[in-house]
Amino acid sequence: HSGFNACCMKRICNGCDYAAEKRGMDDCAFCRTPFPDSSADELAMIQARVAKKDPSAMICRLGEIYCFGGYELQEDMQKAIDLWTEAAESSVR
Repeated sequence: HSGFNACCMKRICNGCDYAAEKRGMDDCAFCRTPFPDSSADELAMIQARVAKKDPSAMICRLGEIYCFGGYELQEDMQKAIDLWTEAAESSVR
């Protein structure tokens, strides 16, 4: 029922995303960043947010990617746990 924007780590409901598209917005409705062209570009966006210590990026995306595999990355449960721990220590609610 919602999508995830790798640029700013925000979720947007499908209805809002559709309404934005209908108004001609072809980029992120929150930060206006163009959507990535490939999964490699999306992974680079996520990793850039993690490098800035964004807890949402650590928990919501990169931790899950390492936990379940994806974006051509191997599953690595220890990396996932390390990211989740760091995010938790960053006072994520």
